[in-house]
Amino acid sequence: MKPGGGEFPGLDRGRAAAFAQLALQGIDREYPNKPAAVLCGPEDLKTPRAMHPAFYGCFDWHSAVHGHWLLVRLLRHFPDMAGAAEARARLAAHLTAANLSAEAAYFEPKENRGFERMYGWAWALRLVAELKAWDDSDARQWAKNIAPLERALAGLTKAYLPKPTYPLRMGVHPDTGFALGQILDYARAVGDGELEKMITTRTRTFYLADRDYPVRYEPSGEDFFSSGLNEADLMRRVLAPKEFSAWLDRFVPGLRDRDLGNWAEAAKVSDATDGRIVHLAGLNLSRAWTLCGVRSALAAGDPRRAALEAAARVHETEGLKYVFSGHYEGEHWLATFAVYHLTNAGIEAARAR
Repeated sequence: MKPGGGEFPGLDRGRAAAFAQLALQGIDREYPNKPAAVLCGPEDLKTPRAMHPAFYGCFDWHSAVHGHWLLVRLLRHFPDMAGAAEARARLAAHLTAANLSAEAAYFEPKENRGFERMYGWAWALRLVAELKAWDDSDARQWAKNIAPLERALAGLTKAYLPKPTYPLRMGVHPDTGFALGQILDYARAVGDGELEKMITTRTRTFYLADRDYPVRYEPSGEDFFSSGLNEADLMRRVLAPKEFSAWLDRFVPGLRDRDLGNWAEAAKVSDATDGRIVHLAGLNLSRAWTLCGVRSALAAGDPRRAALEAAARVHETEGLKYVFSGHYEGEHWLATFAVYHLTNAGIEAARAR
């Protein structure tokens, strides 16, 4: 689908407007809030809004960032959805030059350079890429305003990437595979060849030799990612199709026989009011988009595609049940995961190369 015309399967203008409303309910909601600040003195005791004038809502910084991405993404693709004018007005109030300069300045002290590394960085850079891809006068201004934060985070990423000896493999925020995939999409979208080369090189170093991924150990009780599927979704961005196909055979050898192990079954959410247990609803949505991403990199006649597609549909159905739960624990962030999946965000980025 081209921006501004038609609809994505599973996402029409009415549903898009409903997702946007969830984000709008959160981006100005300062409390409850989970700051991750390092305090170096009493002067650092500030309210979330004082610390982060653009991204203070939605419970935490990264959720506020990707709530803004959600609004930009939906406005770009559904410019006439209900509530579009309100969404633009709220974005304009948050994405000012002054607010975003303050966000960039937050990362200048040494103690803050690891803030939101790399999950929040990844979402912020995806927001930048979305703004730059949108042919819209407001988006061009917001992209100009966010440039100081973009430079800060791209610079921090380039400084950090040579350092890790090992990737972080986990089902929550610090997972390396997720962040590298998102930031690689950004690097390619804006033409940052240096950053792209750094990511592809580190990806091969971290993951190329992996084999026999232990799918049976997933999920853990508070996961919102599959580290293994994040890795595979990253590798399909980095490797040529034939190389990726061979790597996938080594990584998940049972897939040829339609054996996805625990990846074939959606995770069960026992309590949507528990902020960590509800992570599992997000796991279902992120599994759906990574399964679709892996499938998209395989040839049309590849027998593995059917198993990946079937598993993706199972996870999508289960994950979407919790987006409008009525409980802020999930509603402040799950719409982003739903929109990322339903609009094929990562797959679209790969096809745009």
